[in-house]
Amino acid sequence: MGKVHDTIEEFKKFIFRGNVMDMAVGVVVGGAFSTIVNSLVNDIIMPVVGAIGGNTSFTNYKVVLHPAVLDEAGNVVTAEAAILYGSFIQNIINFLIIAACVFAAIKVLNTITDQFKAKEKEEVPAEPAGPTSEELLTEIRDILKKNA
Repeated sequence: MGKVHDTIEEFKKFIFRGNVMDMAVGVVVGGAFSTIVNSLVNDIIMPVVGAIGGNTSFTNYKVVLHPAVLDEAGNVVTAEAAILYGSFIQNIINFLIIAACVFAAIKVLNTITDQFKAKEKEEVPAEPAGPTSEELLTEIRDILKKNA
């Protein structure tokens, strides 16, 4: 029973350690950030790309290996087999835009952090420089000569 209790205590320490909580916050914020970036891609960037390329989404691009089989009523009997390379292209574009946004956000945060660190260094008074080793040795030598 002691091992189980120790394991539970160790698990509690792990879970409530700052790094794990920071990671949990990061995952939640990342999920919200992903929603914003997906909206940026789907609602702003892709319509511009579509206007240039003639299509608002790459997800329609595919290579049909086997077309769908329909009955007389138009119901699908067998679904088509297709390689959806357009979805792959769309996901690559989404990834690149998300990566660029994360890079920009980190760049801004690093700049702000550097400014705060520089300001803190300016506010901390510099300690006066102490004597060098050479100066101390000279002083000791002079004291020894004086007392001899």
